[in-house]
Amino acid sequence: MKEETFQPRTYRHWIEGKDLVPFDVTVKETGLFIRASDNLQKKARRLVLKYRRQLEDYIERNPAFTASLEPFSISKDAPSIVKQMAEAGEKAGVGPMAAVAGAIAECVGRELLEFSPEIIVENGGDIFIKTIRKRTVGVYAGDSPLTGKIGLEIESEDTPLGICTSSGTVGHSLSFGRPDAVVVLSASTALADAAATAIGNRVNQSTDIDAAIEFGRSIDGLKGIVIIVGKSVGAWGEVKLCETSV
Repeated sequence: MKEETFQPRTYRHWIEGKDLVPFDVTVKETGLFIRASDNLQKKARRLVLKYRRQLEDYIERNPAFTASLEPFSISKDAPSIVKQMAEAGEKAGVGPMAAVAGAIAECVGRELLEFSPEIIVENGGDIFIKTIRKRTVGVYAGDSPLTGKIGLEIESEDTPLGICTSSGTVGHSLSFGRPDAVVVLSASTALADAAATAIGNRVNQSTDIDAAIEFGRSIDGLKGIVIIVGKSVGAWGEVKLCETSV
């Protein structure tokens, strides 16, 4: 099972959260940066192992699951995380592994909510967030001059929420486009992850932004989209852009 390898914090979104307790969980390719009201590292690690084991066991029985770049039909006995990934891939028109980082972030985050009223789980630039106050999410977009200067305001009532990014210029995830950042918001973090990939595949230059947003609007379940290419930015949906300094 391949997943976006853990990257330094400069690769990620920046999220205001100094009032929360930060901790890392790393298991093989999965590298989570988590913030909660308490240090839940041991619980989080057990959850990562649980969901990775479910995925790895399913992949062992269905090896084509990892290679598919198109929606993949799964067996009826598939675990919940596999079903989430397959459904996200189906809606976005991509392979299920395009949703793996977001799916793990959400599955771990939702179970940790039993122990903390606020949870922020970051997995290679893909985020599951549940907050009780407004948070600012700064967007990292590689060499774009907008990196660290543009952010999203996230209201507590809009969470739990998935905020996922695809980039053709940052990181090692497979992308057929060249956007500096495509950020997608959805109630499903798996869907936000898959949709960010699908939308990003359609962006090679700034003139592609409008068409890519139109495509993204056709994906059922998305709440908002932000696309950054160089100095150009396009946005749609329930997105509150703000200036930020990181």
